[in-house]
Amino acid sequence: MLSPDTRYPIGKATKDVIFLKNFINNPNISVGDYTYYDGRSHAENFETENVIFARSCKLIIGKFCQLAYGTKFIMSDANHQMSGFSTFPFFIFGNMGEGCPEWKDYELNLPNKGDTVIGNDVWFGHESVVVSAAKIGDGAIIAARAVVTKDVPPYTIVGGNPAKIIRKRFSDEIIEQLIRIQWWNWDYEKITRNIQAIVGADIQDLLYRERFKNRE
Repeated sequence: MLSPDTRYPIGKATKDVIFLKNFINNPNISVGDYTYYDGRSHAENFETENVIFARSCKLIIGKFCQLAYGTKFIMSDANHQMSGFSTFPFFIFGNMGEGCPEWKDYELNLPNKGDTVIGNDVWFGHESVVVSAAKIGDGAIIAARAVVTKDVPPYTIVGGNPAKIIRKRFSDEIIEQLIRIQWWNWDYEKITRNIQAIVGADIQDLLYRERFKNRE
């Protein structure tokens, strides 16, 4: 496999695809090795164009995730106060230097649901959206243009607006085994040697290779 530190292009057939972690500067955004984004002609702008307001909350994305073009994350910091009669952010006048002394004694009460956490080996379809603080489990699939507003269990396919469960990818028993194996945490040389088992559908083969990982 290529080094996860490869910038771009990462392949002859994927000239617009980048390993995201090499283009992240915001300390509130964390991306694991080999997670890629297909950003067409401007993939390197992901953190400014596809992550909306990661200021006080964090976006954590695991390893080997696949983000199709237009995937967006709307963070909790993008919320407006909804407890009053208006959601208008009057405090922006002060922030823009215009001055708003009427605001100075008001205590802002912005809703904050926390961090957005994405597991490993998650596939995001074209123009999918994840709304603030959703937790998405390992191996999940987010359908194209789905809007995720709630947590998604591991190895589950969701779609729609708001996104709903379509089906589980495997039986509960196999899902439990995959979560325990965590192939994405294997040594990268071992992953390379066992790519066929990882992308295959033979759980016994994968269990064998995990069990004898020190001999592989």
